[in-house]
Amino acid sequence: MSERSTLRVLIADDQALVRDGFGMILTAQPDITVVGEAADGAEALRRTRELSPDVVLMDVRMPHMDGIAATARICAETSARVLVLTTFDLDEYVYDALRAGASGFLLKDMRREELVNAVRVVAGGEALLAPTVTRRLIADVVSRDRPARRDPAPHRLAVLTTRETETLRQVARGLSNAEIAAALFVSEHTVKTHVSNLLAKLGLRDRVQAVVLAYESGLVLPGDLGVPGEGGPAGARSPE
Repeated sequence: MSERSTLRVLIADDQALVRDGFGMILTAQPDITVVGEAADGAEALRRTRELSPDVVLMDVRMPHMDGIAATARICAETSARVLVLTTFDLDEYVYDALRAGASGFLLKDMRREELVNAVRVVAGGEALLAPTVTRRLIADVVSRDRPARRDPAPHRLAVLTTRETETLRQVARGLSNAEIAAALFVSEHTVKTHVSNLLAKLGLRDRVQAVVLAYESGLVLPGDLGVPGEGGPAGARSPE
């Protein structure tokens, strides 16, 4: 999160009513300021460069430059974190958004408290991985795009220790730090250390990218998914 006193948010959506609605919800919070809006991906990229927001709420289908392309540029060229806005009929785009560097995604029919919490969670350096729907979606897309692989330690993961590899496996299942600690019989502090170390060793931005890599490498397969927190809202867990 930025050291500034309030979180700076940019809202990118081609529908003015959506921008207005999200803006009203967020500006009602004492720790959040909406610093700007954008009606397409190209404008979102330009305004992110100009305004340096902490978080960008990014729609997918927009003119001139879509949200996926804009997310990739923003994540590569700025320090802003991106939350992709989607609806169930746009699920096929979510995996592309995560690979582009997004820190998670939100459904447009979310409750207002979910939106506020999601902004805070992502600004704090966490990723929106809690919902079962997210885990199943990633697993489904990866299983379609890549043949299942049973090698638990492909070359890129070979830099991890045995405990870091197991921690990555649990992260990919959608477990929180507390749940991982219980599963591995270690403290939450130890889990945080393992997560930090594996992200650094693998050159990953956050837990979302760790999940994508775990599925791509075959470390975790769709049949391995657990369902902790079934039915919980996106970002419902506190940052860990």
